[in-house]
Amino acid sequence: MTDIEDAHVKSRFDKGDYLLSHLLKHFYLLLDKFVSFLTISSIFIAIIGFLLPYFSFLLYEVRVDFRLLIASFLLTFSVYSFNKLTDIKEDSVNVPERAGFIEKNKHYVIRAAIISYIVALSLSFLQNPFAILIILFPFCTGIVYSIKISNFRLKDITGIKNIVVALPWAVIGTFLPLAISFCDFVVILSIFYFFFIKCFINTVLFDVRDVEGDRMSGVRTIPVVFGRHKTKNLLLILNSTLIPWLAFSYLSGFFHQYLFVLIFAIAYGYCYILYFCKEGLKIGKSQDLLVDGEFIPIAILATAFTLF
Repeated sequence: MTDIEDAHVKSRFDKGDYLLSHLLKHFYLLLDKFVSFLTISSIFIAIIGFLLPYFSFLLYEVRVDFRLLIASFLLTFSVYSFNKLTDIKEDSVNVPERAGFIEKNKHYVIRAAIISYIVALSLSFLQNPFAILIILFPFCTGIVYSIKISNFRLKDITGIKNIVVALPWAVIGTFLPLAISFCDFVVILSIFYFFFIKCFINTVLFDVRDVEGDRMSGVRTIPVVFGRHKTKNLLLILNSTLIPWLAFSYLSGFFHQYLFVLIFAIAYGYCYILYFCKEGLKIGKSQDLLVDGEFIPIAILATAFTLF
């Protein structure tokens, strides 16, 4: 092969590498925009609103009712959309991209949230009137959580905010499957504890991200009051309580099929607590994906253990 031919071959390879690099960069930008849209529009958290109770159905070992799961998806989308509308001031500091999107599309967000909630109620009623009480609970707590009365909001009380946010998740996860089949009280209590602790930890981690905006707005969250280091230790202790919980559940004959999945969930909790509580860490959308999104791998693993 002559030098000229070598040059032509090298040129074709260079062009191919450039084209591939350009396509990968374009794909990454599109993927980044898509993920950003999912997180700032409440669609991503609504997916978790589908997967969390789905995992609960599996833990209870009852028939998975997709109508109720869709209702939970729509309910989560509605509640979080309304909450973002009331949190535009804090988000303008903490998550300016989200605040800008909500402000720009405020009317569409309100309509979508209202329609989603109506459909969620309808689907719940068609399945079981008891499910409506469960679906109404997050909406009621969401109103109490966000509405300000005489310069007072429940979310401004240290720690209470996190309980108010975690409680609806635990209620949906624990009680939605009971609209299909009732179970032993100890099993119900065990599942409630698992979901409540996981969701409480998650809400505090997002307060770690939002500490500057909360401090400027006068919101006394746990990280604002105690600092990042003490908050990390608190979350590690709470996550550690799931170890004796798992031992008790296993010895009581609960969740044997999903033992590995629950071990993974506890280990995953340690990982994101240690990572997102690092001093000086700049937190982006990765927190939404890794913390809120923890029930994606959990649901995938649980499905695999169910099928195989």
